[in-house]
Amino acid sequence: MSIASINYASSVLGLSVRNINERLTNLSAQLSTGKLSQTYAGMGVNEGFAIAARAQLSNISAYTDTITSVNVNIGIENTALQSLVNSRNTVQNAAASTAQNINSNGQTMGQQTALSQLTSMLDVLNTQSGNRYLFSGTAVNTPSVASVSDILNGTTTLAGLKTVIAERQQADLGLTGMGRLVLTQPVPTSVQIAEDAAGSPFGLKLAAISSTLSGSTVTGPSGSPAAASVDLGATNPNDGEKVSFQFMLPDGSTEQIDLTASSATPLPSGSFAIGANSTITATNLNNALNSAIQKLANTSLVAASAVAASDNFFNIAGTATGTAVNNKAAVPAPITGATLLSGAAATDSIATDFAPGDTITVNGTQITFVAAGATGNQLNVTDSIQTLLSKIDSITGTSTPSTVHGGVITIHTDDAASLNVTSSNAAALAALGFPATVTAPTPPLRVGGVPLGSATTLVNGSANTVKWYTGNSGPGPARSTATARADDALTVQYGAQANETAIRSALQSVAVFAAFSTSPTGTNSGGQISALSYRVTLQLLEHSGQQNIEDIQTDLAMAQSMMKDASARQSQAKATLQSLVDQTELASPDQVAAEILALQTALQASYQTTSMLSQLTLVKFLA
Repeated sequence: MSIASINYASSVLGLSVRNINERLTNLSAQLSTGKLSQTYAGMGVNEGFAIAARAQLSNISAYTDTITSVNVNIGIENTALQSLVNSRNTVQNAAASTAQNINSNGQTMGQQTALSQLTSMLDVLNTQSGNRYLFSGTAVNTPSVASVSDILNGTTTLAGLKTVIAERQQADLGLTGMGRLVLTQPVPTSVQIAEDAAGSPFGLKLAAISSTLSGSTVTGPSGSPAAASVDLGATNPNDGEKVSFQFMLPDGSTEQIDLTASSATPLPSGSFAIGANSTITATNLNNALNSAIQKLANTSLVAASAVAASDNFFNIAGTATGTAVNNKAAVPAPITGATLLSGAAATDSIATDFAPGDTITVNGTQITFVAAGATGNQLNVTDSIQTLLSKIDSITGTSTPSTVHGGVITIHTDDAASLNVTSSNAAALAALGFPATVTAPTPPLRVGGVPLGSATTLVNGSANTVKWYTGNSGPGPARSTATARADDALTVQYGAQANETAIRSALQSVAVFAAFSTSPTGTNSGGQISALSYRVTLQLLEHSGQQNIEDIQTDLAMAQSMMKDASARQSQAKATLQSLVDQTELASPDQVAAEILALQTALQASYQTTSMLSQLTLVKFLA
């Protein structure tokens, strides 16, 4: 009789063998895939953290791609900006050292250098990264600037810079070539010089007059239009005594004419002859002043006119010019910066007073008038016009202070499109020479009216003038026109616009030097080129308080620095997160191999035991 064999399938030993087999299968899968499990359920209790970590790793990967892309764009921008700096410096050196050898085209070698650099600068400003124009603001699909030919020469329907310069030169010189000044002798012993029109932006403007001539009487500049005079009276001046006239030019510069009384023969340069009496001397002074003004007008004024024309063409700045108005003095006179905003009758105050509670709103910011003790955006009603203009300038942020000249207020702004001035007291605003709403003409600006030599206004030229900047101006800062999220809490700005002050100013200076030409054989041609070269050299220097190209590079470098810091933080976070994922999901090959070896040994022992038990009989059991 034999004992039936043990039921292997239901034995404890059989279950153990199956478990070992299953474990070996799982370990083999881990060894081949490197993962603890092919399902989230098999990963363990920490898999929830691993899933969240994977999401963060995905974000970090996206940020890394963004940072790489932005760094590429900034790198290209910086290369372009450095090229602009090099061109600026090249033209500055050429203007500072240019020889006055004028070629048959009426230009110097330095100006030809400027033309070459202008072409290069415009090409650089149309730089693309992929399909994106980097200096067009938000208009990334639009070239930033027009071609050098269109800017200088215009198109069939639109005027270029050369035309704007030529028109402005005619307007500044005037019909007589005297810089819009009128020279007369009201009495035989006097000489009077006057501007030809009140409020005109053109020509030479009287700034001051002084005299050391014995017995002379000096008046002005005053009146509207402004005039100044010197009367010798009955006394002849002595040798070496002089009279000086100071003028403001259209580009904001000043020039002075000094005329010295002399009895020498031949008459020295810059002198006027002392005659037999003061009447003859006054005539000699008049003639000398006439010649000096003609020379000033046809040298420095021509250069200043070209610079002003380039500003009219390139600059987004503008001016709001009022009409000439008088104060309410006993003998009314043109208002000045010292004229008060309210005052008693027969005082130097505006014709209609501002009162406490009145307001002036400048670009949305309100200035309130108070009786006394003004603070912040307040003005005392007894403050001066100059105090008001300073307050307006602080609100607009203009780089050019507003002025009063010949009874005419001129409000300057760096952004013509934004200027808007209104008042709750329209009559008092009118007493300042302004309409109910003050705005500035939108550039580009052209001479208004014909003949050009007697024009008195600048008008909007956008319909008939080349638009040099073809990108978008944005409403916000240039840098904000391109943004990217580089981290959960970091957004970097790296936009740029070709019409930013630093770029526009450099481009404008190079362009006017390249565009200007004169007569190859003209008497004053050398003086014109010399005066223009001097102005271009100064304009291309760095100016405190004004944006430079290097400032833009600094902004971009700061963006790169912030991204570098973010990238470092992300690298640390990535290592930590990846470690969490690896610990949760990855299987150690060495550990798995050791476990497999141990299980294989156990399985072999289990098989041997099972084999022996399966052959057991009652006889063998009892033996």
